Amino acid sequence: MNVLLIEDNESIITGLKYSLEKENYKVFLCINALDTIKFLEENKRVDIAIIDVSLPDGNGFDLYQNYIKEKNIPSIFLTARDSEDDIVKGLELGAEDYMTKPFSTKELLARMKRNIMRHKDETIIMVDGISFDFDKMEVRKDGRVISLTRLELMILQLLFTNLGKVVRRDYIIEKIWEWTRNDVNDNTVTVYMKRIREKIGANIIITIKGIGYRIDDTRK
Repeated sequence: MNVLLIEDNESIITGLKYSLEKENYKVFLCINALDTIKFLEENKRVDIAIIDVSLPDGNGFDLYQNYIKEKNIPSIFLTARDSEDDIVKGLELGAEDYMTKPFSTKELLARMKRNIMRHKDETIIMVDGISFDFDKMEVRKDGRVISLTRLELMILQLLFTNLGKVVRRDYIIEKIWEWTRNDVNDNTVTVYMKRIREKIGANIIITIKGIGYRIDDTRK
């Protein structure tokens, strides 16, 4: 997925860019309003915009209202301002969310994913009779709820979030450690995938030998 990051603080740029790319996002960086306007004129596909309100050559509110909103890009304002008036203004303009600095990168990533799904009206994704509900964190097969452990759900969510893309085995190992703080190995991933496949009873998870796993987007 593509993220447009509009920010001029170097330390924030470095940290956010690293975290976003670690989550398989492609980051397009603009450090001011002029750069952003030029970027938008190129008509590149963007799934979400993270906009700093205070920019060297203007403010994020005007930039969003005059150039970003018309392109129907879901947006989150990111700023040091925390007054109620600023928050209300940002949301009234049509932005999806508003976070103040300092902020939790983990929380920002969670909000990004939720807002991207809502914007695409894809809080529930159905692939070959298997549906994943991102709001309820619930998996169903032909309407029947499938009982999965929390970790199995998180792994399956990772695959559905990256629909049509290969999720590498080493990345899954890294995420399992992040979620559980337990050391895992390559065999652990194999075991979890086997359990998930048995429980959902459908061949939607494709193994890319020596690399990772993928769920194809078979929707019309």
